[in-house]
Amino acid sequence: MPAIHETRRRFMTHFASIGLGSTLVPGIVWARMQDAGAQKVTLEMVTDAMKLSGLPFTDDELKAMVDSANTNLTRYEEIRAIHIPNDVSPPFHFSAIVPGIEVNKTKLPFKLSAPPAVKRPANLEDVAFWPVRHLAELVKTKQVTSSELTEMYLGRLHRYNSTLNYAVTFLDDVARAQATQADAEIAAGKYRGPLHGIPWGCKDIISVKGFKTTWGSPAFKDQSFDYDASVVEMLRDAGAVLLAKLATGELASGDQWFGGQTKSPWDPTQGSSGSSAGPSSATAAGCCGFAIGTETAGSILSPAARCGLAGLRPTFGRVSRYGVMALSWTQDRLGPICRYAEDCAIVMQAIAKPDGRDMSVSDVPFNWNAQLDVRKLRVGYIKESFDELTNATVKQNAAKTLDTLKSIGVSTFIPLQIPETLTNLGGLGVESTVFFDEHARAGRMKEARGGGRANGRLIPAVEYLQSQRVRMMMMVKLAEATKNVDVYVVASNLSAGGPGRNGREGRGSGEGRGRGNANQPPRPQSPAQRHSNMANLACYPAINIPNGFSDGGTPTNVTFFARPFGEMELLALAKAYQDAAGFHEVQPKLDA
Repeated sequence: MPAIHETRRRFMTHFASIGLGSTLVPGIVWARMQDAGAQKVTLEMVTDAMKLSGLPFTDDELKAMVDSANTNLTRYEEIRAIHIPNDVSPPFHFSAIVPGIEVNKTKLPFKLSAPPAVKRPANLEDVAFWPVRHLAELVKTKQVTSSELTEMYLGRLHRYNSTLNYAVTFLDDVARAQATQADAEIAAGKYRGPLHGIPWGCKDIISVKGFKTTWGSPAFKDQSFDYDASVVEMLRDAGAVLLAKLATGELASGDQWFGGQTKSPWDPTQGSSGSSAGPSSATAAGCCGFAIGTETAGSILSPAARCGLAGLRPTFGRVSRYGVMALSWTQDRLGPICRYAEDCAIVMQAIAKPDGRDMSVSDVPFNWNAQLDVRKLRVGYIKESFDELTNATVKQNAAKTLDTLKSIGVSTFIPLQIPETLTNLGGLGVESTVFFDEHARAGRMKEARGGGRANGRLIPAVEYLQSQRVRMMMMVKLAEATKNVDVYVVASNLSAGGPGRNGREGRGSGEGRGRGNANQPPRPQSPAQRHSNMANLACYPAINIPNGFSDGGTPTNVTFFARPFGEMELLALAKAYQDAAGFHEVQPKLDA
């Protein structure tokens, strides 16, 4: 019987890969094989199955399919006998740039805002919620050592973990050693820059050499790798101090992991949402200076919104994914989760560059100029995203956001018309299935939620590639719709005191969520929902910013978007808004 089940898996995979008709085809062929007790595909099996494809095939074509299927079984076994490391991607690479999009490839001087006037407080914990820009000035002026900052943050990290459940692995010894090194270098006049000596936290799908990288799953809770992810190396080179591996939703989905649910510090009865749950919760609770999260379909923006943070989802191709669990080679992005937009620029300066490992990373330079005149930016908005809000407080805060932007010099808002287009393309399922294939065949996915990501096996290769062509068409339409703006504003998809706009779970709440009842027609998408899906698939940069508070005291939010590689303009407007609004300075009330 085990041999028959293995044959079933082989043939389901084969017929999915060569695109034979509908998703029912593998099941039909398997049923015929099981009835006949056969180990190979026959002409009769394929003929019956192809009746469901809706396409006519000649006898010669059907015979060729049978020969190909049976011949390829040997090839598949040869390929499956080869161990493919996690960080081997397909030899083709996605680009967010389409006709009609121009990017600036000139490297400009990195210009921070004027040094803030900072003074060490009597109680060092008073700086726990300070922006990185301010912490850096404390360290640079030698009012505080990295070791002191590190001990303060480690103390908070341990103290609040029992309430918020954001840490998987504490790295106290690593942090203390790195802080000691930073102090010695700074004392010797070898200051590396604004991240030198600043403590940070790492999402637990990112590899740190010699320590567990669990992917949030009981199936991998003892897993570790003998190399650092590129982002870990780059931040270490910048002098940042790594405190902990922070919780990810299981296999980068939601906020539930094998240790339970990660909570929001604003309301510990709520999960922190999205798979960058731990980085967002710990940063918002003042337990690290900043964190690194990842996003495929909302896992930076959503938990940053729930936790009231400035979470940046960069353009695809900005930051190397080497050493990071993959969900989609054409959608995965790494980005900073901070309190302040300029902090995101500081982190991006360290990590947004090619590493010679992830070949999807672009050579477009990351530029930052804190003196950029936001009054000269062309700012758009999706009016419908504001109009459709039904919660009175959320709607009021959204309107005040536009008023604040006007007060800092945005004279007019250009309304954007979001084109009607297909956005439910299903590529994530295929790419995720490929990444976990070896683990599934080895039986390591039995304990994992979602099993072996088997749904992707039922998407024919032809249909997958056609969907990517449709994706390209959609990207061209979005580029056309946004061509007259530098940055544009969208009312947040997280409503006050609840999981999503109008009380529903937001589309950006985390990767890997169910798609509902397949027998029910899809719900009509609002222009804002359609845009969210389009901008994600097109891999546009976006930053979430808190824009007020709900009646229950939890953050409400707004999201700024830009066209590919437009992070400087995006962050400049976000910073200007934060400077005027000040919501990033409000702290959650925590009980140990």
